Amino acid sequence: MDGLTSAQVAGAKANVVPRRSSRSLAAIVRANVFTLFNLVIGVLWVLILIFGHWQDSLFGLVIVANSLIGIVQELRAKRTLDKLAVINEAPVRVRRDGRDQEIHPRQVVLGDLILLGPGDRLLVDGEIVESDGLEIDESLLTGEADPVHKHEGDQVLSGSFAVAGSGSFVATKVGTDAYAVRLAEEASKFHLAHSELRDGVANFIKYITWLVIPIGALLLYSQLRHSADFGTAITGAVAGIVTMIPEGLVLMTSIAFAVGVVRLGRRQCLVQELPAIEGLARVNVLCLDKTGTLTAGGMDLDQVLRLRDDQPVDDALAALAGADHRPNATALAIQARYDSAPDGWAATATVPFSSARKWSGADFGRHGAWVLGAPDVLLDAGADGYDRAAELAATGTRVLALCRADGLPSAEAGGEVEPVALITLKQRIRPDAHQTLEYFAKQGVTVKVISGDNPDAVSAIATSLGIPNGDRAIDARTLPDDDQDKLAELLDANTVFGRVTPRQKRLFVGALQSRGHTVAMTGDGVNDVLALKDADLGIAMGAGSPATKAVAQVVLLDNRFATLPHVVGEGRRVLANIERVSNLFLTKTFYAIALSLLVGVVGLQFPFAPRHSTLVNALTIGIPAFFLALAPTLERSKPGFVPRVLRFAVPAGVLCAAAVLAAFWAAQSVTSTLVEEQTSAVIALFLTTWWVLVLIARPLTWWRIGLVAAMAVLFGVALLIPFVRRFFALVPDDISNDLTAVGISVIAAIVISAAVKVAGTLRP
Repeated sequence: MDGLTSAQVAGAKANVVPRRSSRSLAAIVRANVFTLFNLVIGVLWVLILIFGHWQDSLFGLVIVANSLIGIVQELRAKRTLDKLAVINEAPVRVRRDGRDQEIHPRQVVLGDLILLGPGDRLLVDGEIVESDGLEIDESLLTGEADPVHKHEGDQVLSGSFAVAGSGSFVATKVGTDAYAVRLAEEASKFHLAHSELRDGVANFIKYITWLVIPIGALLLYSQLRHSADFGTAITGAVAGIVTMIPEGLVLMTSIAFAVGVVRLGRRQCLVQELPAIEGLARVNVLCLDKTGTLTAGGMDLDQVLRLRDDQPVDDALAALAGADHRPNATALAIQARYDSAPDGWAATATVPFSSARKWSGADFGRHGAWVLGAPDVLLDAGADGYDRAAELAATGTRVLALCRADGLPSAEAGGEVEPVALITLKQRIRPDAHQTLEYFAKQGVTVKVISGDNPDAVSAIATSLGIPNGDRAIDARTLPDDDQDKLAELLDANTVFGRVTPRQKRLFVGALQSRGHTVAMTGDGVNDVLALKDADLGIAMGAGSPATKAVAQVVLLDNRFATLPHVVGEGRRVLANIERVSNLFLTKTFYAIALSLLVGVVGLQFPFAPRHSTLVNALTIGIPAFFLALAPTLERSKPGFVPRVLRFAVPAGVLCAAAVLAAFWAAQSVTSTLVEEQTSAVIALFLTTWWVLVLIARPLTWWRIGLVAAMAVLFGVALLIPFVRRFFALVPDDISNDLTAVGISVIAAIVISAAVKVAGTLRP
């Protein structure tokens, strides 16, 4: 078939699908401006402007800061993701006007004749018109792992992919009519999906929102009852309510995620889903496919070892390589030496290579049928060349057997074959593989090498790279398929596995997950798709098949194995730092809740004004949080995010509140003005929350020491400079009160250190 003509293409419906690699500008603005917290803070800000002093309304600037920072950071991530998404769009091969050509997926039109080969993903629905051993894997649609043989007239659905053979189909549904729309959007959408971290933050926010309403009402009532000045009462109530709201927590979480995506994007690493950042931090088992990951792409034909001198080995190899219309790496290596097929060797029938069969073949009529594949699959033990092939494979050499057959088998190589030659191919080990594997060993990430190659060959590569227990390779054909516990036990005890089928790769991932492991899987071939899809984190190589890249959460666009440490390191940085930041924000929330409850029940004046809260929060939470959220760290994240944060924030927050009230009460016991009493409370609030910052910032590296010291200096400046002092309504004139506040804070700091240490040892 010649396909559509140019005139027909011009009038046909195009495969137009909205790109969803990130949210639109309008959606970004709406998501960052019209939030529940901006609404609550906005109402409180208006109340202060009406009833209080404008200096107490500074907390309203957090609306502008939150919105601007969120919008700017997400726009940066949007630009990076949009650019990388374009790079990641694989071209589609079509035939138009009788000529084969590659076009952009959006240029496909209804009725196009689309050409298929191994690894090609179907982006539109259609009907098969040509099939040369074409096999389609529909597992992403049906869940069935076995590929389906497609013949002329069969229907194919977008979202499936070719695994063997070649063929073509006519597009019958394109654009929003095809299944590919939903699959493509799900693969590339910029969103925060389910994760422990996001759920934890969301739960914090939900519970605090419900607490704000009754506590705020109680606080407002107590302030109105206690103060004859309505404006002062409103100001005190607003101060307590604003402090309870962890308005920066969601912002910091989103910023940390977005910055992680941008950083990895600069390393040519496409993160297709933001929750992948969290998965990166939790990984403790990394499953590697040897070919394309530990070894560089492509191979070189090394030796042709004849087993029989009376057979046309060279002609057969050249003919087999030339008969493959979509050559794989092996065929390309043979074609590099035999650049043209011999005359008279036209194939009358072919069986394309597939990872399940592990061989390919062709029938050349009077020249006979020939097959090329794995020796341990094609040859029986004791056959000519079997032992020699095993010896060669044990050295890490890839070995293939060239055999003459009575006829082409249809599925398994069970027919009579006669070994004619052994073919060796050299695999190039990636120069960065050894260093990268050393990194994972130091970080406590267990590496499992899972390959479809001969176990001895895989073992030799693993041993040369210094992988622990790499000398003990397991033949996956001996592993149980129906006993997950036994399989998991064998996977835990061993490192290198050969002759692994696509179905087994998927079983391996499930078995490891059943033992509580967080599993990452790398791959570049079609046979890796199912395992990548089931793994906690799927990592695809940029040069891999479109189907592989479609299901992976992370794509290494430059195919550099050495990027993986940066990928894992970025995930650990994000999660560890978000936990630190959460400790800061939730400590503030819990001291505000404790203060508001005590003040509301006892009926006291609230111990500080909104401007005081703005100053202290900026120095002990806001500014440090930005630095801590983006700091480097190598700590691997552990499950239990919410309980750990609560075990720190609850005792720390309650003790900070107790210290503030104690300092406030002590100042009230002597003749002092309200502003002097509030100043003592602010000093106690800063010192206790500053100590919380010191505890959270550990380990105290030089820059963290500088950060916490700078915050202390800035607070001292606020107390010493008259203009700043007046602006924040601070009057540190009563030395006795201020020293009392300092003493109370020192005692509180000691108790806080002990309390969080004890709470940290508790388990839910």
